[in-house]
Amino acid sequence: MMADGQWAIAAEDLARLDALLASFLSEARLRCALLLDRTGRFLTAAGETGELDPTTFASLAAADFAASDQLAQLLGEADFSSLYHAGERQSMLLADVGGQAILAAIFDDRSTLGLVRLQMRALLPQVAAVFAEMGDRAPAPGGPLDPAWLAAAADEIDRLFNG
Repeated sequence: MMADGQWAIAAEDLARLDALLASFLSEARLRCALLLDRTGRFLTAAGETGELDPTTFASLAAADFAASDQLAQLLGEADFSSLYHAGERQSMLLADVGGQAILAAIFDDRSTLGLVRLQMRALLPQVAAVFAEMGDRAPAPGGPLDPAWLAAAADEIDRLFNG
């Protein structure tokens, strides 16, 4: 990984990540799986995303993880490596990918938390390896976060919280 934690994602990296997510989706019997970076940028997804807005989801999931990191510190932990949210019809498991990304698994009664955790535990090192390889390369011109994306993300967050 580069010293500043930045990385550049290439088409072949995205293809590898998509293949890993597709396999995870099938093996864990998920509704969908999403991958985002820790800053809240949506990277890719597999499965039934339906009307889910990936930009909003990524921003909120990253904020959820950031809040969780603060709660962990209050409890004397370095961090929490995963977060679980259970709903009436759907549940979500979020997991840290080497401090670089967040893997989100959304599932319903077709799967169980145990199965999702088991499959996620096997998947995380593979996804982390892709990110490590990306970090070994020089970042794309302009870095991983371009100003246009940052402005769009800020607008989306403002829209969410201001009605």
